[in-house]
Parts: sequence; C-alpha cells; structure tokens
Amino acid sequence: METVAREKWVIDSSHSEISFKIKHLMITNVTGVFRQYDASIYTTADDFRTAEVDLVIDASSIDTGNSDRDNHVRSEDFFDVSNHPQIRFLSSGIEEVDKDGSYDLWGDITIRGISKKVKLNVEFGGVIKDPWGNEKAGFAIHGTINRKDFGLHWNAPLETGGFLVSDIVYVNCEIQLRRSS
Repeated sequence: METVAREKWVIDSSHSEISFKIKHLMITNVTGVFRQYDASIYTTADDFRTAEVDLVIDASSIDTGNSDRDNHVRSEDFFDVSNHPQIRFLSSGIEEVDKDGSYDLWGDITIRGISKKVKLNVEFGGVIKDPWGNEKAGFAIHGTINRKDFGLHWNAPLETGGFLVSDIVYVNCEIQLRRSS
C-alpha cells in the first residue's frame, strides 16, 4: 500500500492580508485588517482540495485606521476581546466550482464563542517557487457573514432611517502559503 505524503503549509504573513469591509452610514464602507493570525494547514500531497485549515485570528489585532473605533470594536459591544480573544475558522470541506481554480471552502467560524457554518469563495492562484527556492501557493478568499449571527448587535439608528453600521460584513483575504520543511 502506497503512503501519500501529508504536506504542511504556513501563511507567509508578509505577503498575506486578512481584511474586511462593512457599510457605514449606509453610504460608504469602512475597511479594516487583522494584523495577527496564524494557521495550521495540511494537504494530501499537493492537492489543495484536501486542505485542512485551522485559522486563528487575534481579535485584538484589528486595525481600521482609527484607534477610537478599534477600541470600540474590541469592547463588549462587539468582539469582547477580554472574554473572547480569538476568532477561529476550521474548515470542513472544499468543493471545486470549475476547472479554472474556483472553489467553495466550507467551515465553521467562531466569533464571541458562537460558531456558524460559512461558505467562502476561493480563487486558487497556483503554486510556484520563489527566487529563494521556497514553494509558494496563492489564494484570494472572499465571502460574507452576518455580524448579528455572532452576537455583534450594537448599532445606532440614523435620523434619516437605517442604521450606523450594516449587518453584513464582507471578508477579503489574500493568502500566500509557504510549504513548510
């Protein structure tokens, strides 16, 4: 019986970004990133359709470019980082959408201790060796979540109708992996 190699991949954080945007005042988007994150990623041989992903984000590393807003998002009104310091994504399956590198990535995301199943759209950029001999793989990952599903209910009504912050959060990740030796 032939043994298939299990490969470990790590995020190249200097070439990756986990970001989001959310509608503010119903007219523009506020964007932000998480500065600290890590993942355990394993594949069978080089087949990313077999990927097992366990991503952990430090919720306190949020950066929207405004320290007052960041502190508010870290507070009990939103992430409550003193009680829930991590956001976690654990994959449960990957389905090929087409033969051009598009996939659906299924998994559970946990925010504020609440886990929900989500589907993220993945665009596989390919695998290549960098000039230093490291094998790299690239992915663009997109999707939406409803923040209220995770207990993030804070909001403020606007005089003209609607609310200060949308319920829908757009997730956008540009991920470069490096095969671990």
